[in-house]
Amino acid sequence: MAIPTNPHTNRTIPILTKANQIELSSEEKRELEQLEEGLWIAETRFDMDWMERTLASDFFEFGRSGRVYRREDTLGIESQPIDARLPLKNFDARLLTPNVALVTYISAVTYNGIEDIGNRSSIWTRTENGWQLRFHQGTPVTD
Repeated sequence: MAIPTNPHTNRTIPILTKANQIELSSEEKRELEQLEEGLWIAETRFDMDWMERTLASDFFEFGRSGRVYRREDTLGIESQPIDARLPLKNFDARLLTPNVALVTYISAVTYNGIEDIGNRSSIWTRTENGWQLRFHQGTPVTD
């Protein structure tokens, strides 16, 4: 098999194989799960200090509705009750690089008496101050 190179730098591109695959520790996985769940709990979701620490400066989201939310949109949402089912169903977290994790799960949130189910994915970046959320996407699940 040919070793791929970056056409702009002529440097070889490392190939991730089962032998050199990096994995999150169970503690790191639990930390990401707690952070993700914190976004579904009103006490943390509407705590501005917590949200300022949690959302990266370039955070954005593709919402279930199809709307794009920027960091400032997310921080500007008024406090309100959140009726989400926790723990998050089918939660999984895996490293894409040593400092970037992909989180996936299924959300179940009740709005006006109707439960909405969504497939969710988030990209978290490890920083010197801990994990920060860079991107989130919600996709509706239909019957």
